[in-house]
Amino acid sequence: MTTEVYKLSEELDSFNSQEEQDGILAILEKGQSVILDMTACKYVSSTGLRVLLYSKKVAAAKGLKLYLVGVSEEVMDIMNVTGFDSFFDTYRTIDEVPR
Repeated sequence: MTTEVYKLSEELDSFNSQEEQDGILAILEKGQSVILDMTACKYVSSTGLRVLLYSKKVAAAKGLKLYLVGVSEEVMDIMNVTGFDSFFDTYRTIDEVPR
């Protein structure tokens, strides 16, 4: 299974969620799993969480994976509070992602 890295911007919210989702889905449509590089991302809104969850569901439906890499402490706190942390495989670096 091939993977492609997609780098998120500093924030994932209602202002850029559609653009980010389109970028992730474009990779999945090519039949590739996604390594979502979140090292620059310091904030994820509820809209952003929906983008992550929807992308994960699309990946699973296609037999692909969505890996989160470099999740900041701030974003991880949001994911922990909402329970989203249990839905995703998270890694500190891209090199740790199984391929």
